[in-house]
Amino acid sequence: MDLSTKYLGIELKNPLIVSSSKLTKDFDTIKFCAEMGAGAIVMKSVFEEQMLADENLLHDQDSKYFWYPEAIEHIHQHSKEQGIGKMLELISNVKAKLNVPVIASINCVSDMEWPRFTSKFEEAGADAIELNIALIPFDKYTTCDEVNRRYIDILKSVKSNTKLPVSIKMGSYFTNLISMANRMDEEGVDGLVLFNRFYRPDINIETEEIIKTNILSGPSEVTKSLRWVALLAPMLKCDLAAGTGIHDYTGVVKQLLVGAKATQICSTLFKNGIAYIETILFEMEQWMDRHDYKSIADFHGNIQKKYGRDITKFERIQFMSKDS
Repeated sequence: MDLSTKYLGIELKNPLIVSSSKLTKDFDTIKFCAEMGAGAIVMKSVFEEQMLADENLLHDQDSKYFWYPEAIEHIHQHSKEQGIGKMLELISNVKAKLNVPVIASINCVSDMEWPRFTSKFEEAGADAIELNIALIPFDKYTTCDEVNRRYIDILKSVKSNTKLPVSIKMGSYFTNLISMANRMDEEGVDGLVLFNRFYRPDINIETEEIIKTNILSGPSEVTKSLRWVALLAPMLKCDLAAGTGIHDYTGVVKQLLVGAKATQICSTLFKNGIAYIETILFEMEQWMDRHDYKSIADFHGNIQKKYGRDITKFERIQFMSKDS
């Protein structure tokens, strides 16, 4: 059974990519993921501030570091413990000892200064770069065009500093997601990851304190990215990877059927253990055998082929039934 796929120009033995998380920040855990069959690894994200840990560069990049000098101290300490130097060393170690593609992840909100350091990931042996961009304005002055333009500026700046393929892990909060995805495609993005799952604060009503809950995704969340992968796949030249809500083989198969080239998993590994990668792959093979598919190529994009340009089922946003 052939589970191989091609994503960002990289040959993967299967479409299961372990997404950026605590699972991908040290060698031993990455090694276990690879042994269990992971198709690729997205390293734990480094933040753009870690790449600008020099105090003067931080001042130049954003005035907030001038007014909050304690932030500089925190970033210096964080960079010392888990900074870019250690990440580059980890990438080199993984590439030297393990046979698994490595995607470096950068958490960023600007294109100021830091993109020139992306060549270091290339030198360390990374196979690609994933930009984890989270731009959600919380003021009434920032316009949609300004937000969209910042994504493009970041992409262009990074692409000008590295020869590695570049993907963007994006959120769904756009006025016109299809327009934005097409703009990034036109600007040469190699892949889009749908979607970034943002922090979700909650409230404990007994203590009246803000708390962190819903850290892990649930299987029901898979339909959000499923809709947009289905709509975007026929339009774009770049590859699409689906993330969030993919907890078992059914989620992987659904995303491949609508045109995703790969899938990113994380929460299911926290819930079921890293060894669950093997289970997902085994159950995928069983499903393929039941349907007489010998390779992913045999069913990839089948929903697109079946429905053609009639994608109204994915465009519909209101429930409709005979009783409504």
